[in-house]
Amino acid sequence: MDSEANRTYRFREPLKQGTILSRPNRFIMLVKSGGKTLRCHCPTTGRLGDLKLSGLPCLYSTSDNDSRKTGYTVEAISTLPSGSSWVGINQNAANRYFEFFLRNRALTRLAKGEVQREVKLGKSRIDFLVGNAYIEVKTPLIMLPAGEGVARVKRSRFDSFDRLIRHMGELKWSLSTGKQAKIVLCYLYDAKPFKPPRPDRTNSRILAAARAAEEAGVERWQLNLSVGRNGVALIRYFRSKPYGSDEKGESVTRGRSTSH
Repeated sequence: MDSEANRTYRFREPLKQGTILSRPNRFIMLVKSGGKTLRCHCPTTGRLGDLKLSGLPCLYSTSDNDSRKTGYTVEAISTLPSGSSWVGINQNAANRYFEFFLRNRALTRLAKGEVQREVKLGKSRIDFLVGNAYIEVKTPLIMLPAGEGVARVKRSRFDSFDRLIRHMGELKWSLSTGKQAKIVLCYLYDAKPFKPPRPDRTNSRILAAARAAEEAGVERWQLNLSVGRNGVALIRYFRSKPYGSDEKGESVTRGRSTSH
């Protein structure tokens, strides 16, 4: 079951394009579109790399939920001035996309079996239990690609990894119960294989936790998806190489054109 339909998540209606004016707070982006300024929901409360957002093209969706404070959500930004390359930023939607591809058997090398969402494990809730495997999905946005001419700004290097460290501990513990455990780095663009950064005072705890989880048997996978006006396409997914080894990863599948 590897048809194009199984590899593309279709939006209810096509996304619209605008230009980001500002991000007045972590929940809101102001977007200019069709001569109007729209107050849009920002679907991640964290930083979006070190990019200067004002002036960047974006894709946004429209909500028909009258109870929402904002009628729009910014789904992707362009890291090229031409708007030809989109980077998805909707971390909240990543699990929905992942579930779609799971249920359509497009990720069978990663996991297969009954799909359960938000499964309790110890004191945490893990995103998925698929067959015999606990799976936690993370959508990194701390570092984002940017083409020449895209401005950057200075950002604080502090990031909180406490929740992820706790999840890694729970996943490691689950191995003793006979389950499999996997962490999936889900990128909403065609990212290069993840390479752990050099340890420093801000990331040493998370790197140590990741290495301990891997040594215990927790698998690390990478999933690259492409966000376009009409939907989200599967580009490729692969199991990552162990920390400290060649990080090219084993390519498992690759999609067709992402101009969906």
